[in-house]
Amino acid sequence: MRKIKYKKGRKLQHITLEYTGIHKEHETEMQLFVYNDADVVEYDKFTVLALNSCFDYTKNNWLNIHGLNDINLIKTIGAHFKLDDFLLADILNTTKRTKLEDQQNVLFFNIKSLLPSEYSDNISVEQLSFILKDGILISFQEKRSDFFTHIRERLRTHAGIVRTKKVDYLLYLLLDAVMENFYITLEDEEDKIEDLINLTKKDAKPVILEKIENHRDNLNFLKRSIVPLRDSLYYLKTKKDDDDDNGLIQKETFNFFIRLHQKSLELLDQIESDMSALESASNFYFSEQSRKMNEIMKTLTIISAIFIPLTFIVGVYGMNFENMPELKTQNGYFIVMGVMFLLVIALIIYFKKRRWF
Repeated sequence: MRKIKYKKGRKLQHITLEYTGIHKEHETEMQLFVYNDADVVEYDKFTVLALNSCFDYTKNNWLNIHGLNDINLIKTIGAHFKLDDFLLADILNTTKRTKLEDQQNVLFFNIKSLLPSEYSDNISVEQLSFILKDGILISFQEKRSDFFTHIRERLRTHAGIVRTKKVDYLLYLLLDAVMENFYITLEDEEDKIEDLINLTKKDAKPVILEKIENHRDNLNFLKRSIVPLRDSLYYLKTKKDDDDDNGLIQKETFNFFIRLHQKSLELLDQIESDMSALESASNFYFSEQSRKMNEIMKTLTIISAIFIPLTFIVGVYGMNFENMPELKTQNGYFIVMGVMFLLVIALIIYFKKRRWF
C-alpha cells in the first residue's frame, strides 16, 4: 500500500489542463455567496450560465467549486475571469507543491489540506486553490468536504466580522481553516507517537521500528507541506508596507496573514520536537535490542563457565590410560559426581556474589 497519497504523480507539461488527482468520481459542483454587511445571497446549485447574472461586483463574491473533473467548466471559469492557463494547470495538477503567485490583478494560492486517515496511519491529502481578484474569491476543492462549513454558517448568520470585511479577510479564514487541519493531523500523529513510545518501553518488537519509520515519513511529509506555506505567508508578511502592492489585500488584513505565518512557525517547531521524540524512540528500541542481546550473551557465558570445568573433569576421566587409580575405586563415580555437583554450586554462588545475574 502506498504510504501517502500524491507522494508521486504523473508529471505534466506546465500548460497541460488535466486533473491528476484521485477523486475522479466526484461531480463538479459550484456554490456562490454574494454578500456584504447588509445581506447575503446564496446560490447552492450555481452554473456557468449564471456567471453574468448572479455576480454583484459592488459586493463580495465567493465562488466555491467542488470537484475538478469537468475540464471544460474549469476552462470556462478561467476564460470568464481572464485567468491564464498556467494558473488553471496548477489548479488541476495535484503534484504541485504549495505556492503563492502574485500577479498584477490576481493573487493565486495553492495549498495542501492534510487530515489523518480514520482506519490507518496514513495521511489523506487534498489540494485546494484560491484565486483572489478585486471583490471576488474563487476556491477550488477536489471534492465536497466540510472544511469551510463553519465559515458558510458565519456568512449566513452574520456571525463575527466576515461580512463587514472584504474577500481578502475571507481568504484568511479559509486558509486558517486549512491550517487547523494541520493541527488536527499533527495532534493525531503525536497521540500515535506517544502510544508507540509506551509500547517500545514495554516490548521492543521489530514491527515497532517499522511503525516508527512510518510516522517519521508522515512528519517529513507534514514538514514538506508546511515549509512552502510558511514561505508564501512570509511573502505576504513582507508586502504589508510595500508601496507597489496591488491592493488585493487590505492593509488591516495583513495582520491576520501574519498570524498565519506565526502558526506555520509553531507547527514546524512542534514537528521538530516530534521528530526528536521519534528519534529517541528509535534509539531506545536499538538500546533495548542491545540490552536483550547482552542478557542472552551473559546467560550463555555463565552456562559455558559452569560447564567448562565439568567438561574438563569428564574429559580427564574419559581418557583410556591403564594406570588411572580412580577408575578402580569402588565409589569413584559417586565421588566425581559429587565433586562436579559441588563445583556447580560453588560457581553459582560465586557468580551471584559478583552480581553477574
